[in-house]
Amino acid sequence: MNTKRLYNIGISAIFVLSVLFISFSTITHAANIIGTNYRNVTVHTQVNITNSKPEVLAVAVYQDTNASLKNITLSGGSTRIVTCNASLRDWNGYADIVLVNATLWDALNSNSGAADNNNTHYTNTNCTNSGNGVNYTVNYLCNFSVLYYANNGTWTCNVTAMDTYNKTGANTNNTVIYPLYALNVTDGIDYGNVAVEDYSTTVTANVTNFGNLPINISVEGYGAARGDGLAMTCLAFGSPSGNITVDNERFSAQNVAWGSKTALTSSAQNITGLTISKQTVPSTPMVNSTYWQLYIPPNPGGNCTGYVIFQAESS
Repeated sequence: MNTKRLYNIGISAIFVLSVLFISFSTITHAANIIGTNYRNVTVHTQVNITNSKPEVLAVAVYQDTNASLKNITLSGGSTRIVTCNASLRDWNGYADIVLVNATLWDALNSNSGAADNNNTHYTNTNCTNSGNGVNYTVNYLCNFSVLYYANNGTWTCNVTAMDTYNKTGANTNNTVIYPLYALNVTDGIDYGNVAVEDYSTTVTANVTNFGNLPINISVEGYGAARGDGLAMTCLAFGSPSGNITVDNERFSAQNVAWGSKTALTSSAQNITGLTISKQTVPSTPMVNSTYWQLYIPPNPGGNCTGYVIFQAESS
């Protein structure tokens, strides 16, 4: 065997192994360097938000200025203030809010975008700033003058805020408007001058529905105190001069003769055939007439006065 040739082969093998080892070490070192750099790299990020939308954080709904009255009792024949108190925030500062408006509507029969209607929908296009908070927050009051014949039931208040970029935010809350049975009656029933044992002429007493539901009417009479069995008590020259018992006063829903009218009593009884619808159109109150007549028995004299209680009842 050629010893020199074996020696040369051995040197060559050692050289190749050395090169492979050096190359593998270099690659491993490079891989470690690359892996370290790309495994976990943190960079800084930044943005400047030029505008934030306004937010309506909460809406409280209550009667007048009393925040504890969460539900609404309307005012018979008049208006009642319903208040929507909104808490707002704008991260650009509360001064960036330029307009706040609100709508109040019957949740069953209307919607936020409907036209205004005294029965179902109200709008406030310019709510008022009621106090700034710290930097970002502000409160607005949105008041509505709700008429007495507005529908009873669940109502929704929506408050919308707009900023200088015309961006908007909104929020809602609910309240309940209670049923209202209310009426107004002609001021007094004056039978005029009537002699004893005569009948008065028929006198009309007009009844107006001042509530938000159709009503029936009940009546009861008394002379000096409820339940006294009298229609009137009488005075002559400052002294008692007899009385007129309650059954001598009669009523009806139609203009009929005495014999067809109903005798008044000391307890409430319905006027048969009389139902008054609720008002639905502005300046058009719902009015019905009642008809009254008085018989003067032999006993009394002088000036006589008494009382009739008209009561609104559910129809």
